[in-house]
Amino acid sequence: MEKLKERWGLTSNWQVLAIIVVFSINGSFATWVAKPVTAFFGLSPETTEPYILYLVCRILLIFPIYQLTLPLVGWVFGQFKFFWAFEKKMLRRMGFKKFFPED
Repeated sequence: MEKLKERWGLTSNWQVLAIIVVFSINGSFATWVAKPVTAFFGLSPETTEPYILYLVCRILLIFPIYQLTLPLVGWVFGQFKFFWAFEKKMLRRMGFKKFFPED
């Protein structure tokens, strides 16, 4: 726990626990939201051939949903500042530096 606190710049064990819970909840939430969105686009495991195409589309859909909802779920747990900084860092690494300049 101390290593995570040091690495993430946190001051309490509560913050570490809240952040771990947010990552867990958000992952489940993103997959839950992706199901009706794929159905809206007419994709389902039964009708999409080959099945791997359905899986690839669903994974490609889960990724942006996860990124968008992570700061929101973090806000619910009082950790918006941590997750906003986390998102900006991740997006910079993915090539969006011009949208998120270094602070």
